[in-house]
Amino acid sequence: MTRRAQRRGVLSVGRAYCDLIFTGLPRLPSMGTEVFAGGLGVHTGGGAPITAAHLALLGRPSALAAVLPVEPFATLVQRDLSAVGVDLRLSRAAPPGSDLQATVAMTDAGDRAFLTRRTGPAAPLPSPQDLLRMDIGHMHVGELTTLVELPELVEIAAAAGVSLSLDCSWDDEIDAKAAAPLIAAVDVFLPNAAEAAQLAGQGLQRPFAPLTVIKSGAEGATAETGQGRQSAPAFAAEVVDTTGAGDAFNAGFLNAWLDGATVEACLRAGNDAGAKAVSTRGGFACADARDDVRARQTEAAG
Repeated sequence: MTRRAQRRGVLSVGRAYCDLIFTGLPRLPSMGTEVFAGGLGVHTGGGAPITAAHLALLGRPSALAAVLPVEPFATLVQRDLSAVGVDLRLSRAAPPGSDLQATVAMTDAGDRAFLTRRTGPAAPLPSPQDLLRMDIGHMHVGELTTLVELPELVEIAAAAGVSLSLDCSWDDEIDAKAAAPLIAAVDVFLPNAAEAAQLAGQGLQRPFAPLTVIKSGAEGATAETGQGRQSAPAFAAEVVDTTGAGDAFNAGFLNAWLDGATVEACLRAGNDAGAKAVSTRGGFACADARDDVRARQTEAAG
């Protein structure tokens, strides 16, 4: 398995949510109190969909395997992802009557909190033949919980000869020691600093995978291997909403990594993507993204 695969496409696998994002909070709410937000947006959410969208915006063929939420948000999610060029052939709609998967994201000047309803299966299971037919050279799993739910993804990636990456995402219910062999089986593991600390606190040894990339927001990012570590500082950005910034980082890092860039260049590319993501509300700015896609298509046409 090599990151310099001839197949350029990336398949992102994981849960799709609808994000209700409250911004401009004077503080995060506490039990028995009420706060009022300066802004509210409804956006496509979930680690895998956001990474898939940013990969598409970087010009890389990008597909998503996810169970899409039911109405009233199914149309919004499909429209957003299709608008930026994400291939949804390996996704499917949740059965009628399914519970809604949604996240309420709350951000104030210095922190954020999420309240999520997770229900049903994370994603349809792709086959090695699907990956070959769609010219997929890399698979990205949007959260550790999905890989625990679908451990077959490791074997599917190996059978198709594609490299494999994994985000962590916070989950209090994860048994880190039980998940350690799955983490070690991926090529690139991309937790944030809090998630890395949670795993280390449960006894896992760093680096957790052959290449572990720890995202630290405004403090930049660090890549760790068995041979050492390398860091890159963050780019300055006017922060509007940090939702999805880590998923955008994943796209920037992986896009460079798959092109054979140095680890330092990959870290810079990830930091650049993350900095751009925090300047807008939502995981990706769909209206701006549609304009970018149209401009790129026009330029390609002549």
